[in-house]
Amino acid sequence: MTNSFLDPAFLVDEGPKGFTRQLERLLGLIAFTEVVNVDGPGDKGADIIARLKGQDWVFQAKWKKSGSVDYDAVDEAHTAMRHYGIYRAVVVTNRAFTRKAHERVQALRDVGINISLWDGRRLATVYDRAPDNVKPFDLHLYQDRAVEATWEALTDVGQALVYLATGLGKTVVAGRVLRRFLLANPGARVLVTAHMIDLVEQLERAMWRDIPKQVPTRLLHGDSKPHALPGVTFGVAPTARSYVESGYSPGLVIVDEAHHVGETGNYASLLERLPEAKRLGVTATPWRGDKYDIERTFGNPVVRVSISQGMNLGYLADVKYSVFADNIDWDFVREASEHGYTIKDLNKRLFIPERDDAVKGHIEKIWDQTPNPRAIIFCQTIEHAERMRDLIALRPGWERAATLHANLKTRERRKRLLGFRSGEVPILVAVDILNEGVDVPDVNILCFTRVTHSRRIFVQQLGRGLRLSKGKSRVEVLDFVSDIRRLAEVYDMREQVSEAEIEQVSVGRNQFVFEDLRVRDLLEQWMADVGDLGGADDSVRLEFPPIGGI
Repeated sequence: MTNSFLDPAFLVDEGPKGFTRQLERLLGLIAFTEVVNVDGPGDKGADIIARLKGQDWVFQAKWKKSGSVDYDAVDEAHTAMRHYGIYRAVVVTNRAFTRKAHERVQALRDVGINISLWDGRRLATVYDRAPDNVKPFDLHLYQDRAVEATWEALTDVGQALVYLATGLGKTVVAGRVLRRFLLANPGARVLVTAHMIDLVEQLERAMWRDIPKQVPTRLLHGDSKPHALPGVTFGVAPTARSYVESGYSPGLVIVDEAHHVGETGNYASLLERLPEAKRLGVTATPWRGDKYDIERTFGNPVVRVSISQGMNLGYLADVKYSVFADNIDWDFVREASEHGYTIKDLNKRLFIPERDDAVKGHIEKIWDQTPNPRAIIFCQTIEHAERMRDLIALRPGWERAATLHANLKTRERRKRLLGFRSGEVPILVAVDILNEGVDVPDVNILCFTRVTHSRRIFVQQLGRGLRLSKGKSRVEVLDFVSDIRRLAEVYDMREQVSEAEIEQVSVGRNQFVFEDLRVRDLLEQWMADVGDLGGADDSVRLEFPPIGGI
């Protein structure tokens, strides 16, 4: 077990939280599924809940720098069993257990309560019997090609850029490339970096399946600054940059959400100091607000699959996209037909704000028509999200709807996401936090309300509903348009998808819902001629052509 992720010295250096995380990795290797880390205040004695052959288990992780774990840990596990309604529990430590701990376990077994103890020796035995890695699943053809093209580019020129739209598996591709690199370069160090703690933690969990068990992984961020970085390090960009400046030199750098790489900043500084390292950038949305071209950092994309292409290929969920642009000020349209206005002026004067209760009514209608409905509502501000949540919670069955935004603590965000995935939380009302790096494949209703324009954020948020899952027929999108560029983006997407003429793709002219047919006429006569309006800034001036009958 030397140099593995369960090496005793490594576990001591990891500390309590790191020990729990390494236990997560071990459970995934030995066939446990749905492994969830619930460690933190209010966990009721559970650190991990996982499932094996249809049965839930609760794990209490007890890290020790020295000494032994006493019977109180057994009592904590018993408390967790009662709280979560689970009938199997394990107390795990990197050290040993006291005699009293063993006696407490036996006393509980005598009355039918099943608690086991795994000490450092037991962990070593479990590790030795575990397979080298989780059995890999088959890739789709386009993913296989992406892996091959990426590996070829890294081998030939030392850099690669992968652009796969949200839901198409960019992390899967990066993980397979990582595995190839580790097998081809035993003992090599790799840095996987992103801009948020939540994201690097998610990347580590997602990539464990591709990392041989002999290769340790570590987290690197403001609260986790280990002395040594063997194997694969998953680091937040600012902290990773400081380690590179202090001499850390990985052979491969993988940048997730690579559109965050700019001409200056943490990523630019980090990569500049690693001229010999191979670099891989993966992103679903390559556009940056400052117009910096990330191809200057990673080269031309070796693969590029957009949302519309993913729909055409059948690798994303079918979509019914309803545009609620019925709140247009037609008096202003007549005026705009004779004058040029900036986009900012158009948005300010063209759209009459939709009332929240009207939005709620539309959501209710779609909810009642959708099998096993699960919804995400995107709002522009935290204040609006909280207000919207309070409004929709008035409906019976929606009382447990929850907000999700940056002002919440990490543990609370994780708890609400877990509640949404389990079905306990029926609706999430989100502000930006769901744009990147969050996998919620069961969602089948998306609602955009009062969302400002951003081509990147639009594609990211739409992607939250496009992932396929068992029993999911399609995603219903309700877009309460308040930006003329959003209309252009949707119009362009509709045209790209409808060009393929594939039956299962349900984005088409008859799927755009307008109660006022004049809105459709406005789109048909004007939107088709606006060019790449989606990428335009607020200062661009536009003129409506004269619209007959308005």
